[in-house]
Amino acid sequence: MGSVNELAEAVGGKDPVAALAAVAALRRLLEELEAAHVTSARLQGSSWEAIAAALGVKRQTAHRKHAHRIIDGGR
Repeated sequence: MGSVNELAEAVGGKDPVAALAAVAALRRLLEELEAAHVTSARLQGSSWEAIAAALGVKRQTAHRKHAHRIIDGGR
């Protein structure tokens, strides 16, 4: 499994084990996308409050999850 289309097809397929594997792969992909966009938002000056609101979480939750991989001069 590789492309998003292949994963989406597997999720809707008849093999429940393959569907679960596809769900896990999609979850990893979404985590990577979220991290990339949070990093981009911080580097462009977005506040943790704005990022948290976009993610539907509290500021502390967003910061705890993402701050460790962002070197941003203490923003």
